[in-house]
Amino acid sequence: MNTPITVQYRINAPVNKVWKALTDQNEMKSWYFDIQDFELETGKEFNFFEPGEEKKYHHQGRILEVIPEQWLKHTWSYPDFSNAETTVIWELQSENEGTVVTLTHEGIENFKDLGDGFSRENFTQGWNTIIGQSLKSYLENN
Repeated sequence: MNTPITVQYRINAPVNKVWKALTDQNEMKSWYFDIQDFELETGKEFNFFEPGEEKKYHHQGRILEVIPEQWLKHTWSYPDFSNAETTVIWELQSENEGTVVTLTHEGIENFKDLGDGFSRENFTQGWNTIIGQSLKSYLENN
């Protein structure tokens, strides 16, 4: 199945505030991940682990494309498990006084041989939680 995962939520916050939450490493650690080497520049790589002490999954990404306050595209991979890469696109669209955030995760089938932890269902659930709960709550309550 080559269908990307698409998750979309409306957040009651202006685009500039949503963009800052997506691209400022100090804000990211409040709702997303602690990505200490994140730099919003095409070609830059970044690395992080899931929260907690376990450090089971090393995530790695590389910025592919940036259109400020509209579009962020980066790779998503697990170098400790596979050479496979996927692509994540964050798209922001102003709507009235809020922002529609659309996340598209392409190439998820590249992880199919890595086990249940890398299933389409897990990623779909994860992105819904990250955007629909964590990001939305962070922006609407701060």
